[in-house]
Amino acid sequence: MAKNLVIVESPAKAKTIEKFLGKDFQVESSYGHIADLPSKEIGIDIEGDFSPKYIVSDDKIALVDKLKKLADKADTIWLASDEDREGEAIAWHLKEQLELKDAKTKRIVFHEITKNAILKAVENPRDIDYNMVNAQQARRVLDRLVGYELSPVLWRKVKGGLSAGRVQSVAVRLIVERERSIQEFVSETYYKVIAEFLNSEGKTFKATIPKNFDTKEEAQEFLTSCKNAIFSIADLSKKPATKSPAAPFTTSTLQQEASRKLGFAVSRTMQVAQRLYEAGLITYMRTDSVNLSVEARNAAAKEITNYYGKEYSFPRVFKSKAKGAQEAHEAIRPTNMEMHAIDVESDQDRLYDLIWKRTLASQMSDALLERTNVRIENNANDKIFTANGEMIQFDGFLKVYLEGNDNEDEEQDGMLPNLFVNEKLGYQYINATQRFSTPPYRFTEASLVKQLEELGIGRPSTYAPTISTIQKRGYVEKGQNEGELREYEQISLKKGTVSSKILSEKTGADKGKLVPTDIGNIVNDFLVANFSSILDFGFTAKVESSFDDISEGTENWTAMIRDFYKKFHDNVEDVKENAERESGERILGVHPETGKTVLVRLGKFGAMAQIGAPDDDEKQFASLNPDQNLGTITLEEALELFLLPKTLGKFQNEDVIVSNGRFGPYVKFGDLFVSLDRNENPMEVDLERAKELIIAKQKADAPVATYENLPVQKGVGRFGPFLKWNNIFINVSKKYDFENLSKGDIVELIEDKKQKELDKVIYDWQDVGIVVEKARWGRFHILKGKIKIELPKTTNIEKLTKEKAVELVEAKTPKKKPVKKKATAKKK
Repeated sequence: MAKNLVIVESPAKAKTIEKFLGKDFQVESSYGHIADLPSKEIGIDIEGDFSPKYIVSDDKIALVDKLKKLADKADTIWLASDEDREGEAIAWHLKEQLELKDAKTKRIVFHEITKNAILKAVENPRDIDYNMVNAQQARRVLDRLVGYELSPVLWRKVKGGLSAGRVQSVAVRLIVERERSIQEFVSETYYKVIAEFLNSEGKTFKATIPKNFDTKEEAQEFLTSCKNAIFSIADLSKKPATKSPAAPFTTSTLQQEASRKLGFAVSRTMQVAQRLYEAGLITYMRTDSVNLSVEARNAAAKEITNYYGKEYSFPRVFKSKAKGAQEAHEAIRPTNMEMHAIDVESDQDRLYDLIWKRTLASQMSDALLERTNVRIENNANDKIFTANGEMIQFDGFLKVYLEGNDNEDEEQDGMLPNLFVNEKLGYQYINATQRFSTPPYRFTEASLVKQLEELGIGRPSTYAPTISTIQKRGYVEKGQNEGELREYEQISLKKGTVSSKILSEKTGADKGKLVPTDIGNIVNDFLVANFSSILDFGFTAKVESSFDDISEGTENWTAMIRDFYKKFHDNVEDVKENAERESGERILGVHPETGKTVLVRLGKFGAMAQIGAPDDDEKQFASLNPDQNLGTITLEEALELFLLPKTLGKFQNEDVIVSNGRFGPYVKFGDLFVSLDRNENPMEVDLERAKELIIAKQKADAPVATYENLPVQKGVGRFGPFLKWNNIFINVSKKYDFENLSKGDIVELIEDKKQKELDKVIYDWQDVGIVVEKARWGRFHILKGKIKIELPKTTNIEKLTKEKAVELVEAKTPKKKPVKKKATAKKK
């Protein structure tokens, strides 16, 4: 047994640290928190001091016992969880649950997993920072109070199964309000003029008129006046300029840039960064700081000088602008600047490359530019064309890296040929192109992170789970709309002739953008109307500021929670009693034939249209299509839904019917149900399209072989390609050519699966009809008919007797109610 026990929160981190510590150290993982609030009760002393009731979950009992035994035998226990508030709380839970003595317990922290950092941490242990623990507790308790009290209100007033969260609800509000501003936006048309000029050396460049024309007539009149115009350069100015590099990455800027440049979702960025950190390749990835250590700046300067030259090196110290920046002492950077690239797996390689380049560029010289501005006049009218150019005199940090941009329409300055004042110019063409004013952009995950950070809502550790949660809850989804074609006009002047043509472009695409769902809109409206303080951006930011103050020891966490809860709880009770039920109901108009009210609202199975007022006994209902929503559907679109189900005709002597159901629109053919493609309108499906879908489904469902006289079918599901045989699903790994499986492959896959099924069975007590089998994650199940009992992970399966299994099954078996005998009249 090693004299020293080191406990970290992840196995990967433990594996890396073990390389740096000698044989006297044993490194173990706690697998995150070993204690948390209970899942089936609030777990907070609301009547008293709001102290949380922490418990060890069933799946952590065996682990805690193991760590306790190791700790009892060790001379010193080193708590080495991450250095943020969450990590401090993990260390505290370990100390409490393992009953560690102060004399033999040391807390160590480091923001990079390198040998020097680990050894330095061991040489400089500290005590647990209870201010940081209290800040984490305050966040956990406040979020539990909000979720535990708000969610039942939503079940009662909106729909069962819903939930609410403090930061998540504010994030949904941002997305809902952005979507509504887009829907309310009225686009205006204008004409933008761009010309391609030819200088005296025959070289071309483009210029534009800064002020757009409001109407087609104005644009046409201008082009006509330019037919015989003489253009010349009225003014030309050249000014030196500099461009400076961006600061090294913080958590939020890494999430934004990985989204722009790598297409990573926020959660994916954090998962990959976590693996890089645990492998000792980058510093801690949850940080608000843009600071680099002296060692890191020196290492960067050495690499820059060696690879690019001394003139490219310019060491800088960046200061964080984020309010309450406290999560770590350094920006995200490589632990070894000499390692320009890694060779692990694609996602990690690409993210590491981004971090390395950003860090290096931050310590490089400014780019030196020459910016040119040209003004072009003509003798036919008073309109001035302008052209801007940019020439790089010294590339500086641009040699390595340039930060991405969220503005999709921003025009970049280009290169200009040599020009001089009074130089006469010819034109290749002058175009006046019809353009449309654009609504605000929908949020991407990256731009939402940026907005949350600017508002002071949440902290680095909360962004990824917040965005994942609102999507998992179905309040927000990623758009799938590829956009629609829109026509626009272009008027051109070429060789003295004005002509016009109609062009088309895609518009309205929201693919990959965050779009609120109907339930997201309804829940948001209910919360904003009834819990305005919780949904207030300023209030949410103030709460975050209070957490910062608690972590610095300047605010008492229980007093802060008590002050919040009194007002919040009173608000909840008032809403329970007095608020109206919210269904998102929207009256669209009246049915043209019956005169009945036509409305849309949220139903048990989602958004629906209804013909008939709420008190009408003969109401009709129809589900909305997946691409429709309660806020924008029109009366005409709603009435179309009631034309379903519709018989399209016959195929193979069976009726072909198109309809809309709980899971979306589908084609019915006998006993076969075929879902339509996403965003496919069932009203536009004809018999030929339905036949295509039916034949494709029949082909997909057709047996590819038989085995033991039972059919074998192929399919592709959520977890990849599979075979289905005897109601057993068999995953097909990449070692097989799924499209060309041989008979031998199929037999091998089925037999392997059958053997695995047999290997799962631990006991088979046939006399009592009970089977005990090993399940996933090392758990065990007792099975009898339809009864399935999951045993705790701590169960000693070798000591499970048949009698005990029967006892457990009987306890789970529903008791039959005694049958009452009917009373019979006595004969006189």
